[in-house]
Amino acid sequence: MKTHYDYIVLGCGGIGSGAAYWLARRAGAEVLGIEQFALGHHNGGSQDHSRIIRLTYHHADYTRLTPHTYTAWATLEEESGVQVVHKTGSIEMALKGGAYNKDIEIYAGAMDAANIPYERIDADEVMKRYPQFRLNAPVDALWQVDTGLADAGKGNAAHIATARLHGATFLPHTKVLELHPFAGGVDIKTERGVFTCKKLVITAGAWTDTVLASVGAKLRVTVTQEQVTYYATPYLREFAIGRFPIFIWHDANVFYGFPVYGEVATKAAIDASGHVVTADTRTFEPNPEREKDIETWLAEHIPHFLGPKLYTKTCLYDMPPDRNFVIDTLPNHPQIIVCCGAGHAYKFASLLGKILSQLALDGSTEYPIAPFTLNRPAITDPNFKPVFHI
Repeated sequence: MKTHYDYIVLGCGGIGSGAAYWLARRAGAEVLGIEQFALGHHNGGSQDHSRIIRLTYHHADYTRLTPHTYTAWATLEEESGVQVVHKTGSIEMALKGGAYNKDIEIYAGAMDAANIPYERIDADEVMKRYPQFRLNAPVDALWQVDTGLADAGKGNAAHIATARLHGATFLPHTKVLELHPFAGGVDIKTERGVFTCKKLVITAGAWTDTVLASVGAKLRVTVTQEQVTYYATPYLREFAIGRFPIFIWHDANVFYGFPVYGEVATKAAIDASGHVVTADTRTFEPNPEREKDIETWLAEHIPHFLGPKLYTKTCLYDMPPDRNFVIDTLPNHPQIIVCCGAGHAYKFASLLGKILSQLALDGSTEYPIAPFTLNRPAITDPNFKPVFHI
């Protein structure tokens, strides 16, 4: 077995599979992806049928990047023949004059800064366009036509398959034990032996701080167990793609949902509302209180969305204290590049993979990633108070 590669990617979920793909396009057989579980596993955060992809975001640091996410996925789709992105349009809304109406202002401002088109509409217009909604109070809403879903399962599989086409190797079921940097490279000690590379890309999700411990680094990641629920609505036609959009309701609980896709069912969740766990102590058991919260909200605002519960599925979020991405090299070990998606990165997975490949191959990237440095208070200040609402 070959044990030396120019580039090794540690963690082959959404971002890691993207990094392996974009690296292999230029470095071919000198790319190795190491994954502690099976490829396409359901233990982390890059899984399931659908994740939201959107131009809308809460800060210009992200709206400067969001248009490029579609381009990166389109490159993979063209090369693989697999469709990952399905546009649906979106409605993001909050109670007009309420405590979270400011979210709508912030999102609109971030889109304005990037010249992203959108419409600002009221409750009557939302219900005119989508009669599925029952809005009994004034709302402030943003309609954006380019929002859609990215199929995480297909995206990961297409990244991996096409990386292999370019010569990359993947080692599933291979747990990393320690990292040993040296001048010009890194030794990666695993349960299957030691592998060596010139540049190491770490995309380990909820396991990031565990992996970094052996080199004395830490992102101060909070891991939470989140969940999504599928409902076997009898009103399938009302919630088909093209008839119903992605929705996001901004409040203390941020409710969001999808049209029918992947399963013959609708899907909804509450963002960043799960219990704090570790990657090892998490369970796969749904939280019935959160199921009740989402069902109560849906019954009031989109009653036909509901039906018999098909199932609830859990996943992990890995969030730095400010819930912003980390995309940087380690200060003391520039041959190690680390990326953390902060529990909202699947839409960016292929783009982040491209960025990481450029950092590894070229030492820089064409994309504006300066805000996502390790040298910021959320990472360096142990007293930084976590803020996870976005």
